[in-house]
Amino acid sequence: MTMDAQPQTTQRLDQEARDIMIRNDRGGYSVPTHGLYPYQWNWDSAFAAIGYAAFDMDRAWIELETLMAAQWHDGMVPHIVFHEVDPGYFPGPDIWGGVGPVPSTGISQPPVAASMALRLWDNDPEMGAERFLPMFDGFVRWHRWFMDWRLHDGAVCITHPWESGRDNTPDWDGAMANLIPRDLGEYQRRDTGHVDASMRPHKSDYDRYLTLVAIGHEARWEQGALHASWPFRVADPTMTFILLRAHRDLAELGRRLGRDVSEIESWIPILEAGAETLWNPELKTYDVRDTLSGEWSCCVSNASFLCWWAGIDRAEMLPHLRRVNRAVRFGVPSHDPESPAFEAKRYWRGPVWAMLNMLIAEGLDEFGYDDGALLRQNTARMIEENGFAEYFDPITGAPAGGQNFTWTAAIWLDWASPRAREENRWAG
Repeated sequence: MTMDAQPQTTQRLDQEARDIMIRNDRGGYSVPTHGLYPYQWNWDSAFAAIGYAAFDMDRAWIELETLMAAQWHDGMVPHIVFHEVDPGYFPGPDIWGGVGPVPSTGISQPPVAASMALRLWDNDPEMGAERFLPMFDGFVRWHRWFMDWRLHDGAVCITHPWESGRDNTPDWDGAMANLIPRDLGEYQRRDTGHVDASMRPHKSDYDRYLTLVAIGHEARWEQGALHASWPFRVADPTMTFILLRAHRDLAELGRRLGRDVSEIESWIPILEAGAETLWNPELKTYDVRDTLSGEWSCCVSNASFLCWWAGIDRAEMLPHLRRVNRAVRFGVPSHDPESPAFEAKRYWRGPVWAMLNMLIAEGLDEFGYDDGALLRQNTARMIEENGFAEYFDPITGAPAGGQNFTWTAAIWLDWASPRAREENRWAG
């Protein structure tokens, strides 16, 4: 339907996407979807901002301003901000014990926000400087926090699977198996009350997730104390590639503001070299490396294909991309369909995510590969046929996870719809 979609179809989906974003607006911040995720999530908000920009530029800037207002004294911007009390959500602020100005979690998430802020500025040239200037120093402090506390041989590490945004990908299986979970007693998960348990992480995964939270809480998330003894630390393509692109984009924002960006620019070659430490020579792909054991995950994931978004053109990645996309109806699957660990509907173990498709496709566009335009068309068709789900079965396209999802609606409005393709300066 995508290439010759009827105008009324586009208009209907555009309006549906706007309605979803308005319903998920909590006045200054958006929730990913009603019920399942009742708080503000870090990278969700960055994508939400570009969706709001399609019809309310002021609201788009407010989304990022609210997120940055939760920044900790050490520079970290948390992955969840608990703006309101919701006793039904688990694990909530009492479990995390965050020490920021607003109740929050003790870990961060992929810092795509600077790249989305540059996008807002390009879409709002008259007000871009005025709106971003008060946030610039906070962004620099956040990026510096990653450089101070999350590097291993120049690649960016995560200290909790949730920090990557790719919660239960097979990439973490080896490192998580080495983590001995604590006896946590009985607890009630929120996610399986809203979504079929077959689409969510297993309880054994959750026990380990909560063990890491307990360790951080006990240390009051003091990074110096945690750095040497943390039991889960893996170098991650998601974080490395997204931060590398974010550094480039933050430097551009700083130049527009007339600020000294020499420190930001000094970080770029460090991450470029670090990215190469994630190259698995046997699998010939960018891969996750457990920094404690030295073992590779031996996984081809959708994060592997973020190299182009980061400004790295590695020719060997194209055959992998084309192979995994040929194996499914809708790409890019979050895990290799030929892997025994592939599960089409279980969270990050196989499903397609529209927002990562956007980043992958735009990186491909920037290097002149036709694969980017094809991925845009494929993603648009997936949404047209299956709605604004959290994620999608790559084989059938069936919607999965939460429904009426903010970031899928945002990606449609900004990037995937025929209208966006015609109007959007970033279209391939």
